[in-house]
This record gives sequence, C-alpha cells and structure tokens, in this order.
Amino acid sequence: MVWIPAGEFSMGSDNPKFDDTRPWHRVRLHGFWISATTVTNDDFARFVKATGYITVAERKPNPADFPKAPLKNLVPGSLVFTPPDHPVELNDDSQWWRYVPGANWRHPSGPHSSIQGRDRYPVVQVAYEDALAYAHWAHKRLPTEAEYEYAERGGLSCKPFAWGDAFTPAGKDMANTFHGHFPDKSAAKNNRPDAMPVGSFPPNAYGLYDMSGNVWIWTSDWYQADYYKSLAATGKITVNPKGPPFSFDPKEPGVPKRVLRGGSFLCTDQFCSRYEVGGRGQEEPSSSANHIGFRLVAD
Repeated sequence: MVWIPAGEFSMGSDNPKFDDTRPWHRVRLHGFWISATTVTNDDFARFVKATGYITVAERKPNPADFPKAPLKNLVPGSLVFTPPDHPVELNDDSQWWRYVPGANWRHPSGPHSSIQGRDRYPVVQVAYEDALAYAHWAHKRLPTEAEYEYAERGGLSCKPFAWGDAFTPAGKDMANTFHGHFPDKSAAKNNRPDAMPVGSFPPNAYGLYDMSGNVWIWTSDWYQADYYKSLAATGKITVNPKGPPFSFDPKEPGVPKRVLRGGSFLCTDQFCSRYEVGGRGQEEPSSSANHIGFRLVAD
C-alpha cells in the first residue's frame, strides 16, 4: 500500500457533461494508505480459499427481490458487455449489456470464459458486499469518494486527468479506455474490449496504478446527484467527508446506489469519459459487471 499524506484539495470537475460533479468545493483529508493497484484475481482467490466466500453473482437471486421476474430467469449470473453488431443510439445501455447466467469472478464473460492465466488482472464481477467482505478479511476498508479522488489526482490541482492536461500526452496512452466507435466497433482484439493486467500503464505522482480506466472502483459513499452542491453551499471546507446519509438518483429515484470511481475500459468521450478525474459513476450495490472491481484503503 502507498501512504497518501494529509492535505486539502479542490474536488469535482468542470466538464459540462458531468451534471453531478459541480461545483468545485474544498475538501481536507487526514492521511491514509491505499493499495497501489486494484485487487487482482490472485488476491481474491486467496480470500475465497481462506474463507469459502461465495459472491453475489454465484448465488441464486432471491425471488422476493425481483417480484416481477419469471422464476426461470432467477439464476446465478451477472452483467457482461456484449457489443451490438451495428451502431446504436446511446440513450439505452441495455443495448450493450446482457445478463449472462454463469458469469462471475471466475468466469468474467460467462461460463465459457476463465481467469486462468489472468492472476494479475483486476478481479471483476464483484458486488459491493463482495468488496466489503474482502476488505473485512484483509482488515482494511473501501475508499471514500473524496479519498479516491484525492489519491487519483496525485497532487495535481484541478487537472482533467490523473497525469495532467492532455489525454494522450505526446500520443501516449496513459490508461485502458475504449478505442473505436462505441459500442459496436472496438479497436481491441476480436472487437472485445477488456481489462488489462494491473500496472500496465505508468503510475500517477503518488505511485498508484490504474486510478483511471481499466475497471470502475467501488467507494463507500452513497450516491446523490446534488451532493456536491450541498457541500459547497455551506461555504466551509469539508473535512473527511463520507458521503450523504442516503442515496438518491433522480434518474431512478427508488434505487439506492453507491458511487463508483475511476472509469473503465468501456469509457470513451463518445459516451462516458469518466476516466477524467472527478467523473462519478453510480450502481446498485448488488450489481456486478465485467468492468467493476475495487481497491482498499487503511487508516
């Protein structure tokens, strides 16, 4: 793990596409430790071997949680990015996400996939409670949203990227993001964008790898779209914020969500450029997908 010194910073983003990241507001944090990379398949396998833990995606869904779903559909599985074979309007992400029976951390893209030879890839298909269980076992915790952004910035103030002002400085890729025409034509091998081994790109100034791109990271904060506005309205520096007391997403008012940070290999400026520092994601805690992972912090 890497020590992040105590400090104060401007949190947020001025990207006009990010309605929930404004305005800038000042935050002060105590020092903390954060893992240099995301938790890997090898790390998670040791946890499962030691505890016998079964992830959410490996369990049969509870019919009480999905009263409108046919019983035949309630089988263990998870979400897998499945690109369409033609261009689509980008107003409905169900066009490129599919619930795949048998998809889980051992089989990220479905039962015919495997993590064999992928020990140093980030573990994916982990729901929020799976990440919490690992953190408890490791005697650590998940980062707050503020801790994540502070660490991601690496000491750079108000920059759009963890490495500075240019997305590809001198033409060099700095993170694993989507290349091609989203979502139907990826420039990746076999038109299948995917995670890459941890540490495939240069670290930021704090020595942290993959803080942007590769896989989304669970944070401990509940998601509220206007949370930053409420903090800024106080006119004070917020000290060690841990997020709002409850979740509210105006797009899905009845669905509580946790904040995701960092973006993933599916982020692109054509749809989601949330590999930019300050970009926020949100997901229902029991959800998992093949572009969501986690990393740990400690006091």
